[in-house]
Amino acid sequence: MRYRFRRVDHREAVLIRGPEGWGEFSPFPDYTPQVTARWLAAALEAACSPLPTPVRNQIPINATVPVVAPEIAAALVKESGARTAKVKVADPGSSLEEDEDRLDAVSDALGPGGKIRIDVNATWTLDEAIHALSKLSRFDFEYVEQPVATISEMIELRKRTGVRLAADELVRLSPDPVRAVEMGACDVVVMKVQPLGGVARVLNLAARVGLPVVISSALETSVGMYSGLLAASLLEHLPYACGLGTVSLLEGDSTPDPLVPFDGYVDVRRVEPDPVQLKRWAPDRERSKEMLRKLRSAAELLT
Repeated sequence: MRYRFRRVDHREAVLIRGPEGWGEFSPFPDYTPQVTARWLAAALEAACSPLPTPVRNQIPINATVPVVAPEIAAALVKESGARTAKVKVADPGSSLEEDEDRLDAVSDALGPGGKIRIDVNATWTLDEAIHALSKLSRFDFEYVEQPVATISEMIELRKRTGVRLAADELVRLSPDPVRAVEMGACDVVVMKVQPLGGVARVLNLAARVGLPVVISSALETSVGMYSGLLAASLLEHLPYACGLGTVSLLEGDSTPDPLVPFDGYVDVRRVEPDPVQLKRWAPDRERSKEMLRKLRSAAELLT
């Protein structure tokens, strides 16, 4: 990673070649097989199942801003060309004042008409969320992603602040991903293809929730990113920019022509891994063994 992203400073992926192309299995290291099985299902869908033809050729994206210094935050926004920025806040060890400085830099970089959304990753308590959103209200957030952890807190926060809320963890990690919507806990739903089990499942879930959907990445390489871009291209309505510009946060990729933003958009195109790039970024033998062990553990739950 070019910059640490919450607890992540590098990414690992197993690329799978099948009869229909390439898929990617890249769960985060601490995930259990019960969770990573969905990630493998998404990889196998891409590699082995015929995928629909994209409806859109380009997807509008938000700049994704980790917890970095204000000058780096501004540079990331300008580099993306996006008119919307998603800013990570409430990182352990950082203060609300530091978050505010980063948001100021992002706002200046976007200029007039730019839109800001923040992602809290369910870190705040209800009281902390009310205080923080009051203090940061001048930024007029497009929406706030998962500020608190539970459905009841999300419902109460919507009532007490009137701020538009987006659900991520409440959908992605729930055995009943529609429940948060049915309970009135959110205005927007964030969906990620690998964690939810593939393009088909995301599109099915999007049709069921009846709310605006934002397709976001799980910090994939360009191979895995295609599935997110494809899902976004197939949504009937795309009122919000998607969080699919994160390949630019990686130091390297499996292809010399990565799916990175240009003028705020990413092309919907499938890439082929390049042998030179694969060799350059290959892990050592022991790490490869561990990654394949995780893949096998996930596969046992799919059979």
